Amino acid sequence: MSEQIIKTVRADSQEGKKVLSALSRRSFDIPEDVEKSVKEIVDEVKRDGDKALCSLNRRFDCPDFDASMLKVSENELEEALDKVDEGLLSAIKKARDKISAFHERQLPDSWFQTGEEGVILGQMVRPVDSAGLYVPGGQGGKTPLVSSVLMNAIPAKIAGVNRIILCTPPGEDGGVSPALLAAARICGVHEVYRAGSAWAIAAMAFGTEIISPVDVIAGPGNIFVTAAKKLVSGQVAIDMIAGPSEILIIADESARADFVAADMLSQAEHDKMATSILVTTSNHLAEKTCKELERQLGQLERAETARASLKNNGLAIVTGDLDNACDIANQIGPEHLELMVKEPWALVPRIRHAGAIFLGAYSPEPIGDYIAGPNHVLPTMGTARFSSALGVETFIKRSSLIFYSRKGFLDDADEVMKLAEVEGLTAHLKSIKVRKEGGG
Repeated sequence: MSEQIIKTVRADSQEGKKVLSALSRRSFDIPEDVEKSVKEIVDEVKRDGDKALCSLNRRFDCPDFDASMLKVSENELEEALDKVDEGLLSAIKKARDKISAFHERQLPDSWFQTGEEGVILGQMVRPVDSAGLYVPGGQGGKTPLVSSVLMNAIPAKIAGVNRIILCTPPGEDGGVSPALLAAARICGVHEVYRAGSAWAIAAMAFGTEIISPVDVIAGPGNIFVTAAKKLVSGQVAIDMIAGPSEILIIADESARADFVAADMLSQAEHDKMATSILVTTSNHLAEKTCKELERQLGQLERAETARASLKNNGLAIVTGDLDNACDIANQIGPEHLELMVKEPWALVPRIRHAGAIFLGAYSPEPIGDYIAGPNHVLPTMGTARFSSALGVETFIKRSSLIFYSRKGFLDDADEVMKLAEVEGLTAHLKSIKVRKEGGG
């Protein structure tokens, strides 16, 4: 019998328990040599600004790059709309409308509550002043990541961010994909710069002569982008430190093996480090899915990447019942979770940890990537245990509002002094005491 493309284990076996334990402890570590080289790049941009950006762009992307090319002009943004196929423009606009409708529901409210004795407390919600979005080059502009523009720019716009900029690498000829520029224009982004990788992140965080710094940086990227975001976190807010893409599919005997295999491959083609897991109550489905994976691999342009991903990180786990399948999913906390079972809604109350949950045979993960509405920037590597998808909240901040009348102040003064005394903070105590004794 030939070796299967993915390993199949029983959840209750020793091997299965060992595999699950490893998955629950998985982490995304940035190699020391990458962190070192990224720090050097960030320091170079902080020191030399646009000169560094141009030098790095010449070294890695566009040999003839100069400072006059850094900013994409308004004319280029406008002309991009005429260079893109009408069908793609229509798809971008439909996706924009659906993503906008979903994210508008996320807007939090400012609020006030009036207490006794003239005390008013509240929360004021405000957007950050500026946001920087990073969009990778997509194979030198051949595969522009249009959906990344939509998923990052739209929540920022809905949050009310006044200034939204976008950085993306130039092609070898200095160009930027018209499709990417059209998406930026449609989403209301008017400031686009040709800068890639770690130096783009550094420019957005610290600013250069041409690029003013931002308050929040969001957007996907390779390990160098991830390392740079980690390094500048604190100088600015970042969306998240994301690892390779993941999918976990819970399936029973009603699931179609060709659907399951197709969805596993939809993640495997991203990256050789991507993880695709099937958790099923049907041994027969696990076997059929393995055959389907082999069959469908031959139809993919990125077959080499997908095959390596499945060999490295593909897995089928056979378990006794759906309750246990949900326990396994919660233990792993996947980025994407598909419930490909007869009654998917019945499992939802059992799920505690997942970036996004896709219910039923006709809710495949790629529909969430592009058009359904919820954000496709999701927590990976088990961080769904404590973090959420990118959204409007990424681009807002909350300020507390506190108003006390004198009567309300006197009501609480003694307790504040007592607490300040026990903590040894005498200036805190005196701040209260001077008001209590001063009258007025």
